Amino acid sequence: MNEIQMLDGTAMGVANIFCIGRNYAAHVRELGNREELEPVVFLKPRSALSPEGRPIQLPEWTDDVHYEAELLVLIGRGGKRIAKEKALDHVAGYGLGLDLTARDRQNEAKARGLPWTLSKGFDQSACLSRFIAAAELPEPNRCRFSLSINGQLRQSGRTELMLFDLGELIAYLSEKFTLSPGDLIFTGTPEGVGRLHPGDRLSLRLEDKLQAEFVVAGGTGGDA
Repeated sequence: MNEIQMLDGTAMGVANIFCIGRNYAAHVRELGNREELEPVVFLKPRSALSPEGRPIQLPEWTDDVHYEAELLVLIGRGGKRIAKEKALDHVAGYGLGLDLTARDRQNEAKARGLPWTLSKGFDQSACLSRFIAAAELPEPNRCRFSLSINGQLRQSGRTELMLFDLGELIAYLSEKFTLSPGDLIFTGTPEGVGRLHPGDRLSLRLEDKLQAEFVVAGGTGGDA
């Protein structure tokens, strides 16, 4: 699965997958981290992509996979050193996603000063909704999204609470990398992350614009 599916039926190939960590202050605190002066950037491989409707298979080598709901940005027009004021002009669409994290492996890596790749880049660790066109979300820096699991609200995000807003993220990434059409940006998760269990049913919502459903394979459902 190397394509983004749009609600209008079109598709766009995925290029790079950029992810932003520690972009909501309350989430930084809940994990005992510190706020940074620059965005925390990591990458996921395209093999991590998993579309809505595909059951999530948890890896066998960890028993502590956490959900992290995020607003996703799809780059439609690439560039280098994009100005913050022009950054949103480069966006083709917005979606919702899950940045799944093997928290035990991540904590081990952080304690040893090692990269997070294994804990963040495993198969199906980047779950995607379909996407809406950028014009359908005219104020992306002032919107709300949420995650419910088994009918219970677990995360509620407001993009105006981001430590680095969407324009800042795109401008920053374009300073360090040349952005390309099809680049995908996971913009960070709000507080409320937690462990997934077999059978969990996850529902993501972006205001009244978008909804996506995911099921964790195995089990019959229950509290996360």
